[in-house]
Amino acid sequence: MARQKQRGFTLLEMIVVLVIIGLLMGLVGPRLFSQADKAKVQTAETQVKMLKGALMTMRLDIGRLPTEQEGLALLNSPPTDERIKAFWKGPYLEGGVPLDPWNHPYGYSDKPSLEQPFTLYSLGADGQQGGEGDNADIGYLPRQ
Repeated sequence: MARQKQRGFTLLEMIVVLVIIGLLMGLVGPRLFSQADKAKVQTAETQVKMLKGALMTMRLDIGRLPTEQEGLALLNSPPTDERIKAFWKGPYLEGGVPLDPWNHPYGYSDKPSLEQPFTLYSLGADGQQGGEGDNADIGYLPRQ
């Protein structure tokens, strides 16, 4: 009976493969992370547009935008003002008001922005006003 010789990888071959994988990840990894950051910015832009649509729909129903005190919560909870409560046909969002991709609440004010009759924005990755790149504010920003 002839024995078959078992073949396997040597430790040196395994180390060489791991080094090659490590070098590839060092080159490709940063590009992947920058794509993830771009995706968060695009998600914030899309969510701002979605919230704008919900605000405008609610405005058609009740005849006004939420006050600063009511905020975006009015999209999911009926107003306490009995005069307009009957006109509210919400909730206007499924699953509640989302946080921005960096887990910060969206800023809202009933004061006009440059483009809309309200202010609605995300403060970006740093959570602070201003900034550049991923830290830039996104949405309908307050007038300066």
